[in-house]
Amino acid sequence: MHEQHPVGYRKVGENRFREVVGFCYEDLIVGAVIEHRPGRTVTEMDNVLMSVLSMNDAPLHIDAAYSEKGMWGRPLVSSLVTLSIVAGMAARSTSGRALANLGWENIRLPAPVFVGDTLYAESEITGKRLSKSRPGEGIAHCRTIGKNASGEVVLSFERSFLVALRDNDGADASGY
Repeated sequence: MHEQHPVGYRKVGENRFREVVGFCYEDLIVGAVIEHRPGRTVTEMDNVLMSVLSMNDAPLHIDAAYSEKGMWGRPLVSSLVTLSIVAGMAARSTSGRALANLGWENIRLPAPVFVGDTLYAESEITGKRLSKSRPGEGIAHCRTIGKNASGEVVLSFERSFLVALRDNDGADASGY
């Protein structure tokens, strides 16, 4: 008889469970859409810190008096902030067990993001194949979109990453 335990967790001891992060290669289903939750509200601190950290000190992002006179009437959140938040939301489940991020393509920012906007993300697994050069591993592809609370798409991108097959995962050895 199969022992019951909470979905999304693996039993590691008597009445003790460890959260499972990400997917192994076999678990990624082409065409599946994963909704990433919780959402994340963008703060002024997010925008200012990332703008300064990335040396993008354009007044459009960090100078409210300057931005007030521009087309948006307020500071526009840096695209690096939007990308970081949405990609981070997606990474936990799509590539939480990834061995390497392989690339980003077709990054698009079709609508602005402002401080106070809440972002949500979803990813569609668009393809996968076994690695030709790395036995026991596969390459997965996904398309991620970020939406604001109104459902308007504010970001989209495609990404590929290297992920282990279940038998080559090493989850027990690494503690995850």
